[in-house]
Amino acid sequence: MLQVLEKKIITFVKSELQRLKRILSPDYQENFEKKDEDESDAREGVLKMALHFLWEMDRRDLVDKLRENELDVLCQNELKRNLKKKYQKMFEGIPKQGSSALLEKIYTEIYITEGGSGKVNEEHEVRQIESRSKTPAGQEKPIRCSDIFKPLTGQDKPSRRVMTKGIAGIGKTVSIQKYILDWAVGKDNKEIHFIFPLPFRELNLLKDKQRSLMDLLHHFFAELKQLTFCSQGKYKMLFIFDGLDECRLQLNFQKNESWSDVTAVTSLDVLLTNLIKGNLLPSALLWITSRPAAASQIPPECVDLVTEIHGFNDSQKEEYFRKRVSDKSLASRIISHITSSRSLYIMCHIPVFCWITAFVLEMILSSSGGKQLPKTLTEMYTFFLIFQTKQKSQKYDVVHDPDPQWNRNLILNLGKLAYNQLEKDNLIFYEEDLRECGIDVKEAAVHSGVCTQIFREESGIFQATVFCFIHLSIQEYLAALYVFLMMATQTKDVLSVPQAPPGEESMTILHKSAVDKALEYEDGRFDLFLRFLLGLSLESIQTQLHGLLQRGQKQTSNEETISYIKEKIREAPSSERMINLFHCLNELKDHSLVEEIKNFLNAGTLSAAKLSSTQWSALVFVLLTSDQKLDVFNLKKYVRSDEGLLRLKPVVEESQTLLLDSCSLSETSCTALASVLCKASSKVKKLDLSGNRIGDVGVKELCSGLKDPKCGLETLR
Repeated sequence: MLQVLEKKIITFVKSELQRLKRILSPDYQENFEKKDEDESDAREGVLKMALHFLWEMDRRDLVDKLRENELDVLCQNELKRNLKKKYQKMFEGIPKQGSSALLEKIYTEIYITEGGSGKVNEEHEVRQIESRSKTPAGQEKPIRCSDIFKPLTGQDKPSRRVMTKGIAGIGKTVSIQKYILDWAVGKDNKEIHFIFPLPFRELNLLKDKQRSLMDLLHHFFAELKQLTFCSQGKYKMLFIFDGLDECRLQLNFQKNESWSDVTAVTSLDVLLTNLIKGNLLPSALLWITSRPAAASQIPPECVDLVTEIHGFNDSQKEEYFRKRVSDKSLASRIISHITSSRSLYIMCHIPVFCWITAFVLEMILSSSGGKQLPKTLTEMYTFFLIFQTKQKSQKYDVVHDPDPQWNRNLILNLGKLAYNQLEKDNLIFYEEDLRECGIDVKEAAVHSGVCTQIFREESGIFQATVFCFIHLSIQEYLAALYVFLMMATQTKDVLSVPQAPPGEESMTILHKSAVDKALEYEDGRFDLFLRFLLGLSLESIQTQLHGLLQRGQKQTSNEETISYIKEKIREAPSSERMINLFHCLNELKDHSLVEEIKNFLNAGTLSAAKLSSTQWSALVFVLLTSDQKLDVFNLKKYVRSDEGLLRLKPVVEESQTLLLDSCSLSETSCTALASVLCKASSKVKKLDLSGNRIGDVGVKELCSGLKDPKCGLETLR
């Protein structure tokens, strides 16, 4: 056995010495040789021995030449070791207090597709996943995260600059973490020599500094200080810029001067724009991640491929819970519960929400208290806040009281921070932002317990600290809690609305103002905030939060609020606004409109019923949020008038195949229908006109409209 081992070692060492001998020969051509990843440590060992003995032989000339030519091997190995150490663990909560696990053990593949555009998406992110949940399987081209920089179908060479979009918490950073880890351990993408992860939240800390690209890399990666990248083509490098939405640089692609020298000093803004344009290191690969609303900061001509992360599909949701919850029976109960609530199930597209859900439901189902399981978002986030507060009491204060020990001032200050930054559309904040809201940075980051999971603290290379809530929805919940508590405990209206009319409850006025505020923002910035604010008005929620409220708190009736929301549903300018208002009614436990429509559907009398405008909206909501995907939509089942078609336009857009069998539509309706089918957002691929009763003029009008080049119909019968 030892003889075999000795023979293998001697053979390997001789082979390596022959390679080093070639490097030391006068006619050696410098290049980055293809090396076996599995032998990298052994090769490095032979190199170090050779350098040691050459130094003892006083051949410093050969030492210098060998170091110069093999430096890339040493630097690459050191970089891989450091990146593996940094990225091999996945933290839940924040690194200092949250639990961690090996990424390889718990990683669940995330659904990514190629295609899309880098244009701005102004929709609220929850609205986007609600829309995404209705997208039929097979409509997009899936792509594995590990293949993003490999030639795609029909391509001769890979894309150099990739933009990956995805809403907050959907898995962009974790996908990058997995990609880097697989490269560092030699599992995938071995053709890449160096990977440089440069998160925007850390680059922000250097925005006022002047430096060269080489200086920038040396600051972030000290192990590369002896290496230069002036030799074009020798190294295949990948720069990863995570979190474009957090970027506080101008990124002025039009006005910034052209820059091509990696050793010349300039502003960070100039370095980044020229790196992305390709003036600096034109062969380098670039991977930029961003929330959809910020993607347009990079000009389309500077992006070769756009991919989109959709989070977990339905099967991946189940896979996540079975990996996350070790008790198989408990995991099955959790899966059963989330599938029974449409609003919760949709949110589980977001991996972070899956973690919150698993944490809350595991705590409830594992206890003997037999608490009712949360069915709305407000109930879920309220339980989450309560459990985090209890954990703080048990961990730091050694208090085992069954009721949470609230720190009202801290909750109010956190909520103030959340609300103020929500209005500014900020996801990350700095120490001065916390101080402005009366938050002690040390308490918030280390001791509060509430913040150990709700807050995430990250240190940049200069040990400056940035903060963020673990997900946008946590920020929106705390913002709503702050607004609610200020009114409930101090009768202070944070929304700054006019004085309440005589006889009308101040909380009701607050609700109406919040509804109006949410409807004012086309991007839906306050949609989820509104849902949470209304949900907090329920007596059951306030009972759980009794420690934060004054004793004998007067319960406000929500009837006036419900009536106001129904009035706004009739006036809603778009289906997205209307759908959120129905979700608001759900938070208030009012299902009357939806139940009316479901009764019509179950009885088969819908086509004969004379629906009010509010009932038409309820029908749209039911159809768009049902469990069944709209593969085929038969218009005759619902439409008996032009009004019906106009009301159902949002549903028509979401269907795959549209049937007009036996439908009687006017010429005007046919024109309107054609315009709907030609919209870029329309998912209709097939239109069936067989058996229609729309007349020759109507058919002509419809077909004429469908000649529009924007129309995406594949089949017209």
